[in-house]
Amino acid sequence: MSVLSVRNLEAFYGAIKALRGVSIDVEQGEIVAILGANGAGKTTLMKTIAGLMDPGKGSITFLGEEIAGVDPARLVARGISLVPEGREVFPYLTVEENLRLGAFTRKGGAQDDLDLVYGYFPILQERRRQAAGFLSGGQQQMLAIGRGLMARPKLMMLDEPSLGLSPLLTTEIFEIIARLNAEQGVTMLLVEQNAHIALETAHKGYVLEMGRIMMSGPTERLKASEDIQEFYLGRTEATERGQKRWKRRKTWR
Repeated sequence: MSVLSVRNLEAFYGAIKALRGVSIDVEQGEIVAILGANGAGKTTLMKTIAGLMDPGKGSITFLGEEIAGVDPARLVARGISLVPEGREVFPYLTVEENLRLGAFTRKGGAQDDLDLVYGYFPILQERRRQAAGFLSGGQQQMLAIGRGLMARPKLMMLDEPSLGLSPLLTTEIFEIIARLNAEQGVTMLLVEQNAHIALETAHKGYVLEMGRIMMSGPTERLKASEDIQEFYLGRTEATERGQKRWKRRKTWR
């Protein structure tokens, strides 16, 4: 079943066109990765889907309903949860207060959801009465993901979850992302510059450059692409003289 369908989406920052006819699909139970360099439009895409930016053109369909331009709080209530770039926890609130804010659109208690979050992130339970601003970067990322889970999302969007984290913490965070998908069935849309770990975790991916989708498909196909290998996975080729081919152009095959 289709959870999210984006068609011919355009978005602008003033006169600058940040998205140029972007179309993506996210099916139920998938992890879908959006790859791209800084300035490619990845965060703009996430913000537009989440209702934080109005689209210039195009459609955004969530569970069969058009949501382009819908208020962000209403989208959270419908089941879209955004874990933003930079985590954006509330530093003066405790860990548990931050988590409970994730359930603000829901009625009734949130203890079962807290227990779920603490099961995946035991360190948050240990520090539940500590101000969130005193957590490490990795712990704040865990808190941001946990806060997103508190909304019981039908679609969780994660914007650069590895930003500023060590390789060890990045691996830990992505292992938990994969577990949440496999064990809880959480459908995810993932923006990530670390193409290695994104392609190892996701089921399919899209490559975004200058606001356009340049390539898409199952992650195994993307990993086999020479362009992905050279420009995103760091594989370098040498000429017959042993010199790196610095000026090879992308062919997107």
